[in-house]
Amino acid sequence: MTTELSMLVYSTLLLVVLVFIQAQAAIKAQGVKAMAGPRDGLPEPSVFQARTKRVVDNHREGLTLFAPLVLAAAVAHVSNQWTVLGAELFFAGRVVHAICYLIGFALRPLAWVVGMAGTLMIAAVLLGLLR
Repeated sequence: MTTELSMLVYSTLLLVVLVFIQAQAAIKAQGVKAMAGPRDGLPEPSVFQARTKRVVDNHREGLTLFAPLVLAAAVAHVSNQWTVLGAELFFAGRVVHAICYLIGFALRPLAWVVGMAGTLMIAAVLLGLLR
């Protein structure tokens, strides 16, 4: 498996971890009975519960940009130092982003930019802008 595909797998597993954290935060804030039911009329989420939802949504959005590019590169047999670096930057940026988001640390936007830069590097290679 290429490094790019490995980073996609790791990024997907990061989403699984984030969803698990989100579920635990919801159970802690709302209770098991409320979360097991239809979730109608739930009270406002706790600050941390709302933050976990935002980090999951944000990571999912990042993956929807990253994954098709990695898969397109794999199908086209395109892999070079730029696509590898881009995939590694995406994953590292997303890990740092998630940690910063969950603890409320202000470095989060910079980590987001690193992940987006990695995604755009792969796109640039596929478009022939980087070789």
